[in-house]
Amino acid sequence: MANNEQKPGDNSGKPVNNYIKYSSIAFQMFAIIGVFTFVGYEIDKHAQHATPWVTAMLSLIGVFISLYLVIKSLKD
Repeated sequence: MANNEQKPGDNSGKPVNNYIKYSSIAFQMFAIIGVFTFVGYEIDKHAQHATPWVTAMLSLIGVFISLYLVIKSLKD
């Protein structure tokens, strides 16, 4: 039996899994906030608003949704 085989209780792969988990959370947050901001920008551009209120509101909604999903995924 080789010494480099993984045993069931061995946590040597754990840091890599954590890195992948937290990196994916960051990309998920970036995508959610980006999509909501882009949609708000397009709505403001189409409606020709002087002040980009829809962009501001949708970007904040995107931040809150992404924070909710981050907290939900960290509890698991």
